[in-house]
This record gives sequence, C-alpha cells and structure tokens, in this order.
Amino acid sequence: MQPKISLVTIWTDEIERMKEFYNEVLGFKIKNDLGNYVEFENDGVRFAICMREVMYEYSEEFRKQAVGQAFELAFPCGSPGDVDESYFQLIARGAAPIQAPKDMPWNQRTAFFADPDGNIHEIFANL
Repeated sequence: MQPKISLVTIWTDEIERMKEFYNEVLGFKIKNDLGNYVEFENDGVRFAICMREVMYEYSEEFRKQAVGQAFELAFPCGSPGDVDESYFQLIARGAAPIQAPKDMPWNQRTAFFADPDGNIHEIFANL
C-alpha cells in the first residue's frame, strides 16, 4: 500500500438528494452517474457518493448507520471575505448552517455547513 488517498467516497441512503447537493449547491460537475454511484469532477483525489446498499453483499458492516461526525471535507476560499460571501451563498442554495464565518485561533477564517445527510464540512481562507 502507498500512503496516498486516491478516492473519497461518501456513503448514503439518499443518493438523489446528495447528488443534487454536491452538484447544484457546491458546484461539482458530474463525471459519471451510474444511478447508485456518482463520481464528480475534481482536481487531485477522486470524489464520489455511493448508495450503502451497493456494498451489502460484501460486508454487513455497510448496513450499520453512521453516528456522529466521522469526517469533514474542507474547501478553500480565495480570501477571508470570500469565506463570508461563499457561506451565505451556500446557505441560500440549501446547505444547512452550522457556524457562520469566524476568525479561528489557527489563523484562518472558517465557516461550517452540513450536507443533506448531516455531514459537516468547512470553507476557509488564511488570515
């Protein structure tokens, strides 16, 4: 194994709602849509969403519902002002507000929002 991430997949039971969110709210273009698996165009690591049921025959572990915040995606912004503008645009388009833009002690302006499954993500810019 190489210590390198080549694909991030978000497991869901609501593929249409999640596809719409990542495509229309966050702006990821769809690269491949197989119905129960959707991969988005993304520079760097591959990014996809997939129905949990696809993996049921391979392991019972995929039947378990995730509890709590297990991961976060972080999206860079061009400037601290862009964090504010982007946050309010995302909320207006349907992202769930978690924390409005705020200067953080790690020298970034950061805001948090959630996708339809409740996964919390952030947008940020260096101060």
